[in-house]
Amino acid sequence: MADEKNYNVLFLCTGNSARSILAEAILKREGLGRFQAFSAGSHPKGQVHPFAIDLLRLQNHPVDGLRSKGWEEFAAPGAPDMHFVFTVCDDAAAETCPVWPGQPMTAHWGVPDPTAAVGTEAERRLAFFEAYRMLTNRISVFVNLPLHAIDKLTLQRRLTEMGRSSTSAA
Repeated sequence: MADEKNYNVLFLCTGNSARSILAEAILKREGLGRFQAFSAGSHPKGQVHPFAIDLLRLQNHPVDGLRSKGWEEFAAPGAPDMHFVFTVCDDAAAETCPVWPGQPMTAHWGVPDPTAAVGTEAERRLAFFEAYRMLTNRISVFVNLPLHAIDKLTLQRRLTEMGRSSTSAA
């Protein structure tokens, strides 16, 4: 559509090693060129979790360029203006976030931390798949919202509701 614009979206988590990385990769593919996806953490781990990389490769997502980085990178002068900022972990949602250039719309989409899963390797990998599934469902709904046609208040309400949806239904 000629009247649709491109949107910058930042996914935040504490470590930026799993959930926010998964969300970034999912939106890069699902966004169909309308969205530029980014991810960051308040206390980045410095590397992407190997199970996240394995899962993304298994789902045919490009993984080149994915890296664990701090959120200050996106609050610095010259950073792209964000239209949307989503926290995907409860810890990051509770932290005081920087002031983002562009005054983006924000919402919390809490997803259980797959890096905290215990058990066999198969059980831990399943936790990553569950996080991937939840994020895929939410992002699929998000990219299909008529963003250009919804007023800001209605859009904020819908984004918040998406974050409150039960994890089993998400």
